[in-house]
Amino acid sequence: MNVPNMLTVSRFILIPIFLALYFNDYRITALLVVLLAGLTDFLDGYIARRRGQITMTGIMLDPLADKLMMLSVVIALLLGHMLPWSAVAVMAFREVGMIAFSAFFHFRGYKTVPANLLGKATTVVYYLAVVLLFLEQPGGVAVLWSGIALSFIASAIYLSKFRRLNSPDA
Repeated sequence: MNVPNMLTVSRFILIPIFLALYFNDYRITALLVVLLAGLTDFLDGYIARRRGQITMTGIMLDPLADKLMMLSVVIALLLGHMLPWSAVAVMAFREVGMIAFSAFFHFRGYKTVPANLLGKATTVVYYLAVVLLFLEQPGGVAVLWSGIALSFIASAIYLSKFRRLNSPDA
């Protein structure tokens, strides 16, 4: 297993650590774990591209780790009464849908489309919202809704690219 994939796997390990910290009222430490996960997300992609270590495993696990971490965070914030149900439901619908879509077509041999720039921007907006919410600063929910809107636009672009990449004419 290469370094980028190890960094990706570390994000799966950080999820229960985050949850344990958050639900035992170590919220700032839990936030630091989330930010560490974000750093590993940046580093795994950077290292994989720079060293030519992009693997099919990484292509599948990286977005799954990101989505599961973010879903864990928003569910924790929901249970902590810091987010409305509507935001979490819309976000979960999109994230679970993308996970299911990706897995379904991957295991049928379709080509995978890498994350687009708007998807990466969405991640940055999500992390900004999380920081604002954890630090109880104004605007966190509004920033999260902006991230959710961006995520649907990024998904539409992703699906369009997926169709073109996997069309019989490609």
